[in-house]
Amino acid sequence: MAPQWLLIFGLALGTAFRKSGTEAIAFTWPFPNGDPIFATQVALTIVLAVIGVWAAARAATYWGLKDPQRVVIDEVSGQHLALLVGGTLPTLTHVAHNSPGLRLAMLGANAPLGWKYLLLGFILFRLFDIWKPFPARQAESLPGGWGIMADDWIAGLYAAIGLWLARSAGL
Repeated sequence: MAPQWLLIFGLALGTAFRKSGTEAIAFTWPFPNGDPIFATQVALTIVLAVIGVWAAARAATYWGLKDPQRVVIDEVSGQHLALLVGGTLPTLTHVAHNSPGLRLAMLGANAPLGWKYLLLGFILFRLFDIWKPFPARQAESLPGGWGIMADDWIAGLYAAIGLWLARSAGL
């Protein structure tokens, strides 16, 4: 049985539910090859991004600063993006073997990231967030909440590439 929070997110995503005898709720996913954990994470990434742009813009206006340090939703959104993209892209090993049934969500409900990958993803994200390689620093000049959020999304994508390369190398 799926955790209660997943059932609630699934309902919000249009997941079909049915009653199974005297049991509580059985989880039925309407997409035959879809991974409900992956779909939930993608939805969460989008929600974090939308709320983040709005909240960051309001916070910047309220405190009268371009990028207030009290705002942390940008780091949450960027870190989540790094782990989602870096953890779900098929590795070079999978691509080289041309695996049948290869799906985007190589690490989802059936094979979550281990603690080493989570730690590596965190370290890589922080490294790129501090370093701000091109075009992250330039993205800070975008107006309002976009500038606050975009540099962390770019750092998250760089971290995702690093995490993907580590997974491909078998580290």
